[in-house]
Order: sequence, then C-alpha cells, then structure tokens
Amino acid sequence: MKTIPNIGPWIGDFEKETVNKAMSDWYENPYYYCELFEKEFAKYHDRKYALMTPNCTSAIHLLMLGLGIQEGDEVIGPECTWIASVAPAFYQKAKVVLCDIDETTWCLDPKSVEKNITNKTKAIVSVNLFGNMANWNELLKISKKYNIPLIEDAAQSLGSTYKGIKSGKFGIGSVFSFHRTKTLTTGEGGMLLIDDDKLYKKCKMFRDHGRNDNDPMYFNSEVGYKYMPNNISASLGYAQFQRLDELVSKKHWILQQYSKRLNVIDDITLNYEPEYVYNSAWITTIVLGRSIQIKKQDFIDKLISKNIMARPFFYPLSSIPALNKRGYIEEEHKLKNPMAYDLSSRTINLPSPLNITEEQIDYICNEIKTILMK
Repeated sequence: MKTIPNIGPWIGDFEKETVNKAMSDWYENPYYYCELFEKEFAKYHDRKYALMTPNCTSAIHLLMLGLGIQEGDEVIGPECTWIASVAPAFYQKAKVVLCDIDETTWCLDPKSVEKNITNKTKAIVSVNLFGNMANWNELLKISKKYNIPLIEDAAQSLGSTYKGIKSGKFGIGSVFSFHRTKTLTTGEGGMLLIDDDKLYKKCKMFRDHGRNDNDPMYFNSEVGYKYMPNNISASLGYAQFQRLDELVSKKHWILQQYSKRLNVIDDITLNYEPEYVYNSAWITTIVLGRSIQIKKQDFIDKLISKNIMARPFFYPLSSIPALNKRGYIEEEHKLKNPMAYDLSSRTINLPSPLNITEEQIDYICNEIKTILMK
C-alpha cells in the first residue's frame, strides 16, 4: 500500500485559477489579494483588523512588539505546543514561563496560569491544540482580573468554535497559520487579528520596516521587520478561504470517522468536543489510556511499518535542547507540569490529510485495533 501521509492540504481548480489571475497582474494593485483576504478574514471572525504575514510566528512576534514585550518581562505559555508559540518572547529577550495543560482540552490550564502570574507577567499565550478549544471563560477572567493581555494562538483551530464564538475572536489578538500542513494553506503564511486601533497601527508599522502609512517614502519611523505578505500567496489563501466550510467539514468528518471506528477500544480518547465546542480537528489525535501497555514510540513505529504516517504529540518544551540551553531544567518542570509530561508520553497524531479516503481510515483503524486489542 502507498504510504498514507500524516497531514496535507486540498487544492482544487478554483485555487489554481485564482493564483493564475494574481500572476498575470503585477502593476495595477500589487497587494489586491492581500487586502481582500485580510478584509474578509477579519469580518468572518468579527474582528476590526487583520494583518497577513509570511507565517504565524511573525504574526505572534508583531503582536508582542505591539504590546511592548521586552527584556525582564515574563510571558506565560503552555508546556506542550510547537516552539513557535513562545519563540517570539525569546526574540524580545523576555522570560517564558511554562504552565501545565488540561487533561481533557490539552490546552493551557487556567489554574496553572494563575499560580504562575507575577508582577512581571506581561502576556499570556494560549494555544488551541489540534483544533481543541481552551477553557476561554476562565482564561478571560484571569486576563481581566490581573489586567494581562491574552493572546489566542489559533494556528491549529481555524473553524473551531467555543460557546458559539469562532476561534480567532478571543483575547487582545489572535494568530493563524497557513503553513502547507494547515486546513487553509498559502504554502507558508499567517494572519494576525486585532480589535484595538492603536495596537493595530503599531503592528502594521513594525510589519513593514517601521513605516507608518503617512510616512514619506524611505522615511522610517522605527527599525522594524520585513513581515509583509505577498499577493501570490494571498491569492491562494483567499481562494481557499472561499471553500473554508468545505475544508473544515472534511476535517471534522475525519475525526468522526476515527471516533466511530475506534470506539470499540477501551481506554483511549480522541480530540475533545463537548456540547459547547465545535472542533475543527486540524489533526485527529489519540490518547492511550494508562492501562494500555505500549510505549508511544513503539506504537508510532508499528503504524509507520504499515505505511501509516503517525507522529508524536508535542514534546514538553522544557524537555527539548533548545530550551535546556536556556536554563530550563526538565526534572523541575516534570514536577511543575505533570499533566503535560504524562499526556505527551502516551499521545500520537493520526493521519488527517484533507485527501484521506474512507477506505484509508478503515485500513488505519483496523491496524490500530490489531495493535491495541491483542
């Protein structure tokens, strides 16, 4: 059997036609699709402003620049996430304080957040992991109580909702990823959503080498960054955005298909979807219960041997060399953030490419049953 990829996009004729149009016009309006995509994306999420960026990491960095994060500040983030969620805090020479994650949502645990707040805490980054939604009611209460800006990392949750509110509407700003692996792709790309006028202007200025809208040409107000989008990528993103319901529905369908087939296995759980959450399930993820006696990597290796490209849950950030070099001690964080270390040790991502078929899901689930139901 041909290898079933872990993740991937769905590009159709409409996208190709739209990109061809953008390719044919370099003069009249070189940012036409960037501006159109930003406008419609912001409106969809009930936000005032959107700024397209080369990637999600630069969107987070812009937001931290706009908030004035600097050396000596502390930024709270989850122990388990992709490093990009917190890397911009390091760019600003701030200290990243890693907090535990919730057992059911796999997102930032509000109780852990509140325990770790100090007078140096200047921002909280909450990541909607794999399409799951964090406990936003509690996080927003904490943000308001301590007057600390809350950032929603929605890179993996485009299309998810929490109590009827779209992911992308929470906190002072939200960021999205359009990486080649994401539900909506521009190949590489990101988006920053903001409601505050002053914050928007700051972020927009930093995005284009520190230039304000009214600055004379080549007359920069600040030393900024080259985080501008390009019209070709934006045209692909805009076209994909017109199909967003179709793309998100397919992702949710994948989660449902896995759920139906794997519910015969005791002591496993998949992506969390209570009544008040619609989970866009960027990637379907399986947690092996403590009664299941197989190591995570052995489970992954067995699936890969059957041409099923499984991959691990995120490693705790305090366990990886990049942070160990910065003084993060794994043993200390194991005690501080036990749920993150526990979940990471027994959780994997299942293949969830947008081109997956029902027959492929049947095959994957049968192999999982063979491994786990001996």
